[in-house]
Amino acid sequence: MVSFQFPPMAGSSGVQRSLRFAQHLPELGWQASVLTVHPRVYERCSEDLLAEVPAGMTVRRAFALDASRHLSLWRRYPGWLARPDRWLSWLLGAVPAGLRMIREERPDVIWSSYPVATTHLVAYWLARLSGLPWVADFRDPMAHAGYPADPKVWQSYARLERKIFSRARRITFTTGGAARLYAQRFPADAERVSVIENGYSEEAFVEAEKLRKTSGKDSPGLLTLLHSGIVYPDWRSPVQLFRAVAAARAAGQIGTADFRLCFRAAEHEDFVRQLAAEHGIADLVHLLPPLPYAQALAEMLAADGLLLLQSDDCNDQIPAKAYEYLRARRPVLTLAHSLGDTARLMRSAGLTDSAALEDGPAVNEVFTQFLYKLRTGSARLPDEAAVQGASRRARTRELARVLDEACATPSTRTVSPR
Repeated sequence: MVSFQFPPMAGSSGVQRSLRFAQHLPELGWQASVLTVHPRVYERCSEDLLAEVPAGMTVRRAFALDASRHLSLWRRYPGWLARPDRWLSWLLGAVPAGLRMIREERPDVIWSSYPVATTHLVAYWLARLSGLPWVADFRDPMAHAGYPADPKVWQSYARLERKIFSRARRITFTTGGAARLYAQRFPADAERVSVIENGYSEEAFVEAEKLRKTSGKDSPGLLTLLHSGIVYPDWRSPVQLFRAVAAARAAGQIGTADFRLCFRAAEHEDFVRQLAAEHGIADLVHLLPPLPYAQALAEMLAADGLLLLQSDDCNDQIPAKAYEYLRARRPVLTLAHSLGDTARLMRSAGLTDSAALEDGPAVNEVFTQFLYKLRTGSARLPDEAAVQGASRRARTRELARVLDEACATPSTRTVSPR
């Protein structure tokens, strides 16, 4: 398993995907070894998940640097050091380390996971040099309209996509929309594309429920709407929601005595803080620091409602937290386009309180309705069948099938890796 995101990295849901696969694969006849980066490249580390790395599993942490922090002078560095991304130097440490692991571990297959593009570049060279089958996992689309904004980076992403489809036996995506996008982009290879969605860790929620039982609701009578995770100014901007909150306050529907909107580990806190101040709701918006994973899940369990944000530009993506929201079994306010995969997932789970993130009037209407439902206890909870089907253990069974297929399928090359 080639994964940039692995404990002790903090602040990324990608850590959960690789960690939980590594945990559950042995139940299905697969033993994992992990090739990752030296922790120096992580902007934030936390030891809370290190104890969950399976005992005895090989974890090789190869040399890597972050060009923006380790190779810059006066915050500037050559562009070629950051194409396809800032961690290109990992290639220098990871390929030799990976080849040593292959000689020592004698694996049957290589698996790698994007959105750190160098991860797939490492796996490409390991697969090419060793001849091993390779499964390439995409948690987000790589090169698509308007992203990356830098044309040279976009071109490097497009070249890497061609390499991936020239070498990988199987290519997996976390959403149906992304899978369709790439099946259309590489139609001759569509049969190698499949979907393995994200999910939640039941074991982590068991621990979270223990924490929840010992805490209790800290402010009875105060409605809490919680967004847990990063708020991106371009793709998860709450500007229309803040306008709706300001309108509800002006109408006397909410105030500091009975409502708060919490953002846990938003990362772009200055952006959220300024936006709240501009709309006169700074005292209703609470920006909270990151928590250890189990504590963050416990907070979801305690919230009156959970908030999901996704822009129209990300219709082929689903925030990983959406699956944790389902397992939390709380009402969810979804601000995402009705034709996107995020809204589809929540509707399939019976959660219909939804509006497009950029549609001001619709956001205002659904926010008002959601408040009423929370206060009257009439807000829908996710369907139990949807909750059970979204566990990481269930997703790992899907991965095991893909790994079996990759090992059984002869190598094919249909695209030139220019």
